[in-house]
Amino acid sequence: MKLTLGYSPCPNDTFIFDAMVHQKIDTEGLEFEVTLADVEELNDKAFNKKLAITKLSYHAMAYCLNDYQLLNSGSALGSGVGPLLIAKKHLSEEEINQAKVAIPGKYTTANFLLSLAYPRMNNKQEVLFSEIEQGVINCQFDAGLIIHENRFTYQDRGLIKLIDLGNYWEEVSGKLIPLGGIVIDRNQDNSIKQKVDRVLKRSIEFAFENPESSNDYVKQHAQEMEESVVKQHIELYVNKYSVDLGNEGRNAVEFLFQSALDKGIIEKIHAKIFVEK
Repeated sequence: MKLTLGYSPCPNDTFIFDAMVHQKIDTEGLEFEVTLADVEELNDKAFNKKLAITKLSYHAMAYCLNDYQLLNSGSALGSGVGPLLIAKKHLSEEEINQAKVAIPGKYTTANFLLSLAYPRMNNKQEVLFSEIEQGVINCQFDAGLIIHENRFTYQDRGLIKLIDLGNYWEEVSGKLIPLGGIVIDRNQDNSIKQKVDRVLKRSIEFAFENPESSNDYVKQHAQEMEESVVKQHIELYVNKYSVDLGNEGRNAVEFLFQSALDKGIIEKIHAKIFVEK
């Protein structure tokens, strides 16, 4: 059986999916037709039900739960892994609220956290995440919301951190930060959902046990990223919660969605968020 599968070219995704898409493990008869795209493009594809399985930001996921369910494996959760708001100089809270700010997408979890921290911010512009840092350097934007590998490079380029939104979230919630997860079409048979969940978990476990195996695939899509940055990226976003959310991870996800409901950012969500084990 072949299923469409979407994920980003970022090292954490290529690391965890390498074994299953290249048949390095038992995929239980499953094959995958892969689409590599930026997370905001993947969010858009999910809104239009284009993929059977896909990576999604947790913010976007809240709008898609009538169509998709969250797999127990494959998520990016953790502590100290949140997005950063950066600029060329220090800005006061009022200046931040009035600033022209580059964001990596309306439905990214990063933008959700920014909205919680600065609900009066009203001049945001969506920009491809990899172009935000340069946009701030070129003074196209007063500030930029960075994710992924840019959190390791902004200081080297003369930029400063205004706020770590991951720390902000952990302080106000006491929970892990849910950034992105892997969802599957809710209309698939439960047996297929559970099979995909098992295969993805097996793929991540293989990646941890054989870290050199995915090197070529990761480097192929990381392109200009330095090897040390690639390694930091994977270590930051792939952890035990990627293997299995567990109770702590599921609680963090549910709390994020409840916070969004309470703030009026999203409407009522589907009761059955997670694929049954």
